Amino acid sequence: MREIDDDAVVLRTYTSGEADRVVVLWTRGHGKVRVIAKGVRKPSSRLGGTLEVLGYVRVNLVKTRGEFYVARHVSHLERFVTLRSSYERITAGFAVVEMVDAIPVDDVVDDALFEVLVRVLGALDTLDYEPTLVPASFGLRLLEFDGSAPVLDGCANCAREGPLVAFDAASGGALCATCRSGSPLSAEALGVMRRIVGGDLAGVLRETPAGAGEVSALVHQALEVHLGRRLRASRSTAPLAPRP
Repeated sequence: MREIDDDAVVLRTYTSGEADRVVVLWTRGHGKVRVIAKGVRKPSSRLGGTLEVLGYVRVNLVKTRGEFYVARHVSHLERFVTLRSSYERITAGFAVVEMVDAIPVDDVVDDALFEVLVRVLGALDTLDYEPTLVPASFGLRLLEFDGSAPVLDGCANCAREGPLVAFDAASGGALCATCRSGSPLSAEALGVMRRIVGGDLAGVLRETPAGAGEVSALVHQALEVHLGRRLRASRSTAPLAPRP
């Protein structure tokens, strides 16, 4: 019998049968796991509201004969009350966990990525940071972890320093006027993305800078290209960037 005791973030849930729920977790030490929470939808369930999307929890799981684990015990590590009290913050949180859920390989174990995920949810849980650019910032970090961070310090095609006037995820990032394809890129949006990847993330998240909506849309497009699937939750946080 394989047993797991681990920290986890709840990415997604869906109903199963009359009283059960299937829960998709991203765990610190075991990557993505799928769990059956038996009887969790009954009022008398001991698991209660512990396995809600965006939950940061400690889990004790037992492996079944199939692909699923069964939840035996779950306890909150952090309830994220402020995050859940704001539509903008909870929508941003849904976008973040959808990105993680879209990672195509289930057995990826990355403690650094798990820590970033928890810190991002913590940022959404404090009023010190604005939620607007949190999904885009996390998306850029996700691309960086996978070795696919967009080129922003010069043209991704010809390496010319600038001016950079377009962004094309399929081409690798920002593009000059000669190589332009994809979506227009304003100087403000380029500056914001450079601040995010250059170490001024906290400063960016304390404001809603000019170009924020454009950055959200461009990072959203880059993630969809990289992951090979549509991201519905993050789409709601990012207006589509116009085509040139």
